Amino acid sequence: CFNMHLQILWRSTAAAVAARRMRNILGPVLGKGGWTWNTHEVKLLNTSAGGDTVKIGDISYQLKTPRQPELVPINHMLKNLPQTVIQHLRWIMQKDLLGQDIFLIGPPGPLRRSIAMQYLELTKREVEYVALSRDTTETDLKQRREIRSGTAFYIDQCAVRAATEGRILVLEGLEKAERNVLPVLNNLLENREMQLEDGRFLMSYQRYDKLLTEHTKEELDAWKIVRVSEDFRVIALGLPVPRYKGNPLDPPLRSRFQARDVYYLPFKDQLELLYNTGPNVPAERVSQLLSFATTLCSLESSNLGLPDFPVDNLPPAITVLEQFPMVSSQEMVQRLYPYQAMLGKEGRTAVEGVLRRFELQDTRQQPVPSAVLRVAPANTQHPGLTGAQADVTMRIADKDITFQVPAGTRKPRPPNSNPAFISTPSHAQLLAEMMQSHLVRDMCLIGAKGSGKSVVAKEFAQMLGYSMEPMMLYQDMTGRDLLQQRYTLANGDTAWRASPLVTAAQEGKLLLLDGIHRINLGTLAVLSRLLHDRELSLYDGTRLLRWDRYQTLKEDLQLTDEQLNKRSVFPIHPAFRVLALAEPPVVGSIGQQWLGPELLTMFMFHTIQPLAQEEETSLIQGLTPNVPREVVEQLLQLTHNLRQTNEPSAQSLASSLSTRQLLRICRRLSQYPGESIAHAVNKACLSRFLPSLARSSLQKGLADSCMLDTHHEDGVLTLGSVSAPVYHSEEKMKVPDVIFYDNAQGVGKNKIVDRFLHLLNRPREYLQLHRDTTVQTLTLQPSVRDGIIIYDDSPLVKAVKTGHILVIDEADKAPTSVTCILKTLVESGEMILADGRRIVSDPSEAKGRPNVVVMHPDFRMLVLANRPGFPFLGNDFFGSLGDIFSCHAVDNPKPQAEFAMLKQYGPAVPDATLHRLVAAFGELRAMADQGTITYPYSTREVVNIVKHLQMFPDEGLANVVRNVFDFDSYNKDTREVLIQALHKHGIPIGAKPSSVHLAKELPLPEVRMSGYWTINQEGNARRKLLCPTETHTIDIKGPVFLRVQAFPCDRLESRALSFTEEKATWQIPMNEVNIICDVTTSNGTKSIYVATCNPVSLFAMTERGDTVRCMELYDVFPRTISGVWQPFVTVAALGSPLEGQVVLHEEQSNTVLHLDLMTGAVRRLMLSQETEKPEGHKMCREFSHKNWLLFYKEGGNQLDVLDVLEGQVHTISLPINLSQVFLVAEDRWLLVESNSNMKFLLTKPMHMGAEECGVCQLHSVIEDSAGAGDGLCVPQNVACGQLPNENLSAALGQKIVSPNRLLSDTSSYARIIVGFPDLMSPNEVYSFKREADLTEMRAGDLGGQRFFRGGLKTSVAKRTNCVSLLSANQVVRALPPGQVPLKDIFPPDVTPPMTSAYLEVTDLNSKKLKYIPVPRSVSVSPYTTWLSKVSDSDVLLASLGSGGVVTVDMGGYVRLWETGLDNLQRSLLEWRTMIGSEHSRPVQITVQRDSGLDVTSPKHGKVDPNNAPHVGGNQWAGGTGGRDTAGLGGKGGPYRLDAGHKVHQLSQAEKDAVPEEVRRAAREMGAKAFKDRLKEIDMSEYDAATYERFSGNVRRQVQSLRIVLDSLQAKAKERQWVKNQCLGDLDDAKIIDGLTGEKAIYKRRGDLDPELGSPQQKPKRLRVLADVSGSMYRFNGVDGRLERSMEAACMVMEALESYEHKIKYDIVGHSGDGYDIELVRTDKLPKNNKQRLKVLKVFTTPNATQHYSTHYPTLLHTLPNTTPHTLH
Repeated sequence: CFNMHLQILWRSTAAAVAARRMRNILGPVLGKGGWTWNTHEVKLLNTSAGGDTVKIGDISYQLKTPRQPELVPINHMLKNLPQTVIQHLRWIMQKDLLGQDIFLIGPPGPLRRSIAMQYLELTKREVEYVALSRDTTETDLKQRREIRSGTAFYIDQCAVRAATEGRILVLEGLEKAERNVLPVLNNLLENREMQLEDGRFLMSYQRYDKLLTEHTKEELDAWKIVRVSEDFRVIALGLPVPRYKGNPLDPPLRSRFQARDVYYLPFKDQLELLYNTGPNVPAERVSQLLSFATTLCSLESSNLGLPDFPVDNLPPAITVLEQFPMVSSQEMVQRLYPYQAMLGKEGRTAVEGVLRRFELQDTRQQPVPSAVLRVAPANTQHPGLTGAQADVTMRIADKDITFQVPAGTRKPRPPNSNPAFISTPSHAQLLAEMMQSHLVRDMCLIGAKGSGKSVVAKEFAQMLGYSMEPMMLYQDMTGRDLLQQRYTLANGDTAWRASPLVTAAQEGKLLLLDGIHRINLGTLAVLSRLLHDRELSLYDGTRLLRWDRYQTLKEDLQLTDEQLNKRSVFPIHPAFRVLALAEPPVVGSIGQQWLGPELLTMFMFHTIQPLAQEEETSLIQGLTPNVPREVVEQLLQLTHNLRQTNEPSAQSLASSLSTRQLLRICRRLSQYPGESIAHAVNKACLSRFLPSLARSSLQKGLADSCMLDTHHEDGVLTLGSVSAPVYHSEEKMKVPDVIFYDNAQGVGKNKIVDRFLHLLNRPREYLQLHRDTTVQTLTLQPSVRDGIIIYDDSPLVKAVKTGHILVIDEADKAPTSVTCILKTLVESGEMILADGRRIVSDPSEAKGRPNVVVMHPDFRMLVLANRPGFPFLGNDFFGSLGDIFSCHAVDNPKPQAEFAMLKQYGPAVPDATLHRLVAAFGELRAMADQGTITYPYSTREVVNIVKHLQMFPDEGLANVVRNVFDFDSYNKDTREVLIQALHKHGIPIGAKPSSVHLAKELPLPEVRMSGYWTINQEGNARRKLLCPTETHTIDIKGPVFLRVQAFPCDRLESRALSFTEEKATWQIPMNEVNIICDVTTSNGTKSIYVATCNPVSLFAMTERGDTVRCMELYDVFPRTISGVWQPFVTVAALGSPLEGQVVLHEEQSNTVLHLDLMTGAVRRLMLSQETEKPEGHKMCREFSHKNWLLFYKEGGNQLDVLDVLEGQVHTISLPINLSQVFLVAEDRWLLVESNSNMKFLLTKPMHMGAEECGVCQLHSVIEDSAGAGDGLCVPQNVACGQLPNENLSAALGQKIVSPNRLLSDTSSYARIIVGFPDLMSPNEVYSFKREADLTEMRAGDLGGQRFFRGGLKTSVAKRTNCVSLLSANQVVRALPPGQVPLKDIFPPDVTPPMTSAYLEVTDLNSKKLKYIPVPRSVSVSPYTTWLSKVSDSDVLLASLGSGGVVTVDMGGYVRLWETGLDNLQRSLLEWRTMIGSEHSRPVQITVQRDSGLDVTSPKHGKVDPNNAPHVGGNQWAGGTGGRDTAGLGGKGGPYRLDAGHKVHQLSQAEKDAVPEEVRRAAREMGAKAFKDRLKEIDMSEYDAATYERFSGNVRRQVQSLRIVLDSLQAKAKERQWVKNQCLGDLDDAKIIDGLTGEKAIYKRRGDLDPELGSPQQKPKRLRVLADVSGSMYRFNGVDGRLERSMEAACMVMEALESYEHKIKYDIVGHSGDGYDIELVRTDKLPKNNKQRLKVLKVFTTPNATQHYSTHYPTLLHTLPNTTPHTLH
């Protein structure tokens, strides 16, 4: 009854639910006995007395005696076969009797194979087994050629052998084979016929026997006909595709098979099997586990995307639970099915739900603490083997358990006795868990890069006495690389060499498969039989059997080992184990989700969790004891913070800081304790090349490392603080020697490496990688000599042997799947070569082993690679292998270093040119970093430009830079960016030598003597007055320290396209309401200081610098906030030793501040304790460079002389009231009296207070005018030095040597007072008079200025804007346009440009007058009346150097001008040199050849009156190629004479001048095409212009975006090698096949189809969210937000056009009324400008939204009563 119930239950679908219910009701009553069936309803075996019939149920089969019994499977039958298996066997027997081929299809696992083998064992059939993989070719199935004693023979392969010998051909993994391989078997399957390569023909036994009745066997043999045995059958084993990955079956092939679904065993059979495996494991626990497994194999589970649970691995798991009952079930599930590592969040949740359902989620989340205590060799030995078992004692939860596990041949090593392995609790736990799994299965360790997998594996091997056999797996590894490779013997015969995997299996080693996540699943499939059954069939026919099967075979057949080995049968050592290492699968990725249902059946899985912070600390401390603990803790704090964030950029950084990398950093810090941690971390992460987001995550400043000095001393090289011995090398030719300039870093990666090796005297081997580098080419180069294949060592192997340095260049160009084989070489010093040799680092390992290459202790690797990421098109070498190497980022050199280096390459190139190049390229690199341009310009290119200029100095810089930039000349947007950047730094690319636009010169009026100045010295005492002086120390308050901000200075060279007086310009970073009120310069430091007064700030910059320093002083002058008080500031720059410091004087409050712009210190200097209203004070700064200043009050009667260095004030009391003071010399000052404008000269002793007698004397100056109209002059500016004598003579037109002063006032262009102030005799005054006084023109027509500056001026401006340039003999003024004779400057039909002012340059040398327009400033402060108090015009002026001035306009634009004629001429020459001479002269090609005629004495020759061209003939002058006469290209004439004949070509100008009608035609064609296009999309020209307004603004960004998208495309579309082709490049791996005459030995590049079963690549989804609310519309006039938003939308639509297959986007608007206003739909993207404009209109027109959405009243609601006016 019970059985019946149970059978009904098993038939129900809810097996899992049923099992649980049954367990609850009947389990406790019946116990285990009730669960098993000992009787089977079918009699299993019924063998007749003759022993020759097998009967399964009612089907019987007649046995035959096998000819080669060793090929019959053995020990596959189980004692109790489950009923289901018997049913399968019965079906196979039916098909066998029918002579049909069968296909067993079912989920992954060994079940199908074991059923096939059980059947063959039952029926005593010989088997030919082939594991198909993606590398299987026709030759592996039919016939392969081998060479024997110089002749190529065909050797039959499995399919042919099986057919002729009557064996069963078992093909496993049909879905792995490539598409066109298996159809070879079609005819053999259908008709049992096949044509062979060697000319034989296989024929079915029926036809053959029929022919045999008509012909003799000899005749058939002569016809090469071979009989296919009647016993030949094919059993194919495969997975159902598409549920699993692989190629679907070809329909013609599929139709030739009979299929049988071999699903997992039914629940009851499985349960019975598991009960037998673990009799002591509680029944409930077993059924829970099985229920869980069954659920995860259900259809619902696979619909969720969960891989099948490896049901076949349950028996080993139950064995572990039998031995260790305290291990939790959940932990066991994790080992079989590591769902935490391989599934995403949804998958994990689903699995945990099922675990809870079956009560498998143990309450203890923590695994049971366990550790291995002892390992000792066991006593029970396998016969004929040594040390195959070990006794392991393990402590689990305070209980010691001893059990036996397989062990290696060496002596086990006690745990924790390895000094290089620091055991942490988690590692001890892991090793103990691995011991448990090792008892039953092979294992796979999953852990992130650098988490210690290899170290743990090594420790595990050593504990058990295993020899380890590391095997590095890589992506394009083939089955042959895994199992056997072909090679040639000494006599040229071909043979097979077993791979390390096979030798490890035979010798009982621990095989380490490193990187199982990299290898293709189709290749790994060849190992599935080895991992499941411990059996292996090799390419040469060798079979490896499981130890017990081999022993049984030996006993059954009574054969010795030698006899079996002769028959190619070998045992697999019982201790052999496989340990695979892998990185965690990346959930959802196509390539990285390697852990699928097939792999799950092969291993037990253990994951290495990242170490806890304490564990990692103790580990690092243990391995690098010298590093201070706080350093380690800081490092780990940073690393763990990065690891714990969810931000992807931080995660990628964390992967760079693996435990391995942290150890390297600490080792380095223990060697060089002076290094900063930040520096080490930045190096490890290559932070220089990180994207800005990731770099800001790192946020560690890099201390700029100093330049290192290098020197050799007694064979020791010292770089900075590091020393290393110099190498003594035999091979001098391999030591690089390069030109390297010691004072500059960063010539390039290769140069640095070569220089480093040269200094160390180390020989190098050089290996350059490329796209086609394969693992074989990295290690060995095969070549054929005399029919024998010889492997030549690659540079890598040579370097390993000889201890040279291996330089691997362009490492990022090779596929990372290839370069990853370097990992084992670097990490463990081991590597297997293609010819069977192995590299080992430990000499003790090499003893007594053949084919071993010992690594030289001096071997090192230097790898050079470009940085990861766009625009470098390499692979991410750093990402995959970065943590194995110590990383250094080589950046472009710093500007000073680059300049110094270029100076060495081009000593004759002018410094200005080099500075320009350095600046321009620096900017271009910065742009490449930001992604504005794609190409990162390198130092190499600058060096080439400089070399060219050094060799050909006449060629212009503008031409030579084209050698680099012509690459970009066809890309319009890039070209614009480049030209802009080059122009900014003054490289005049595209300028013509003729484009010189200097201001028009007007004649200066004649100079005339206009009177005398007489200094009254003797006479009555009233006129000569003594002035009392008193001295006191300054009272200093402060210092307080204010912040000095540095802003980048965006300096533009102004002479990019044409040559003008303006040299350069940049803008000060000030806000729009601020007002410029002073500018001054310091000639010592070439600094420019600008003061502003709303708020009071000071800006400092240098003439050529790249930063503007700013100090805001509103803390010092707080009253500006109210806006009532309008401060006015004057600045004086101090000189040596106080350079970089200034005195700032505020005139309203008479505040004097001393500012230090380096430190930010501000001190207030209290000059006098006056109580009166402190207004109208002035500062005279003519001698501020000598560190003294003079202060006075307008209308006051005292002078305060401030000596900044001495810290004293000398106060001079005067008998007159002052209006102006001019310091005409240090000891002579010109004073102007306030009421009558009378002038006085004050003479004072040079050093005040030094001599007691020193008294200041005041002399009146009497002015006598020479004619009418020359009244008293009110000077605006008097020079504080005298004109040089030659300038004075030139100005006055007579030779004269005399003291003099240059004076300027409003009525004249300039006045010269000869003799003043030193001579007491009457001083002559010479004037250059104006037609009208400037003051009278003030009220005249100011033109556009009036509106711009807020009406007429009300007060006199405080700045006169007039400077004298004595050495250039010029007076320069800044005048408003109203005071300038515009009609003289511009032709009548030209409208004068809008300007801030004109610079009036009065040149007294050339007697010319020039007006240079100063461009109008973009923005001006709204405080117009305040502005008008500062200056008449919109600019302020100061002299700069000897021949130039600097202006600052009210918008903050600083402009540098050259006015001095000498300076201008020098600059023009330099500018023309930069452009290079235009080759207007025809270029001639001359071949210098000796014509054999003698040269008579040279002469001019006769002149032809008609000037006809003459060629040769020794008589005419001006010919083109004779001898002795003057001409071009001749021989021996006296000079070159060109009579103007064309020598061989058009002039460049003519060639460039395309005829006008051609140009017109081109223009018309363009216009017509544009109109046609508009017509086609029905767009008006007005609409086109509107659209262009948005499109034009973002054109460059669209271009950049499209460049990035294109590069994505290129990377994805890269082609791969397709192997086994009949034409293409010879495949190195197939050279031997080529020797033997194979055809398919080539490879070629092709597009690889995506792997079958891999998820389809879908386009990325992008949603653009735009704000279309009313506020956007309302405030657009304020900040242009709506227009910017529309431009962004336009950019998205244009950039993504035609990339729909890669990116699907839509644009959605949000506003107050709705969050999903559809603007662009994914399925309806705008195709042309009209449709895009329509979308843009929606942003602005509320009505247009009706087309898109009804939710769009927002704009109307927000602006009910708006007029067009307010929306502007």
